Amino acid sequence: MNDSPAVRPSDGRGPIEVRGAVELPALREHIELTTSDGLTLVGELAVPADRAPVATLVTLHPLPTAGGFMDSHILRKAAGRLPALADLAVVRFNTRGTTSPRGTSEGTFEGGVGERADVAAAMAFVAERGLPNPWLVGWSFGTELALKYGLEHPIKGAILLSPPLHRATDAELGAWADQDRVLVAIIPEHDDYLQPEEARARFAAVPATRFVAVDGGKHLWVGESMTRRVLDEIVAVVNPAALPLPTEWDEQGDA
Repeated sequence: MNDSPAVRPSDGRGPIEVRGAVELPALREHIELTTSDGLTLVGELAVPADRAPVATLVTLHPLPTAGGFMDSHILRKAAGRLPALADLAVVRFNTRGTTSPRGTSEGTFEGGVGERADVAAAMAFVAERGLPNPWLVGWSFGTELALKYGLEHPIKGAILLSPPLHRATDAELGAWADQDRVLVAIIPEHDDYLQPEEARARFAAVPATRFVAVDGGKHLWVGESMTRRVLDEIVAVVNPAALPLPTEWDEQGDA
């Protein structure tokens, strides 16, 4: 998915272009989460290298039975860029039964039911570490988990990338109405499951939803322009003072 490495000058100094799979400076730690039903989930925490984060993204990946995992490209790029560019902590993890290069989380896929405990384990980790101002960022299947279970936790809100609204019931969606938590729906024009016109009708149950329709977007957000658009929209909600996000980074660590 356009994961080209950063372009570096031949002398090894000077700015690099922020694109593809570039990893900007951050403190990165392999983590393990323990669920209430005794499973160990593998993941990663990335935080700014030299300052405290201003907010935390708890990311929920796409459907594991269709290839989704903690390294799904938008989530990996958020962890690779946003600690440095936007002072954000990023938590990524594999839900039960999911495998990535980080490893395999225990258990088996439960269609969004048992994964309730996975979300709770991630939020318990955030609390234990004292990570500030947590937001859920779900993509596809991950949006279903955010909608179904997010209100059980002290989050600032949820950001939904390509929500299919297959598993979240109308009642679960409607529960977000009249809440003090922010709900943001980022809908690609050419989504495979829920395009903007239908999405507006479905999300009418939560009138305060911040609705973002992305012209030319597709469910998988392929391409650097779409990556930048999605990350810009996330930062616009969570830490707008960090905008505009730089497109270059010098190797001394100054954007």
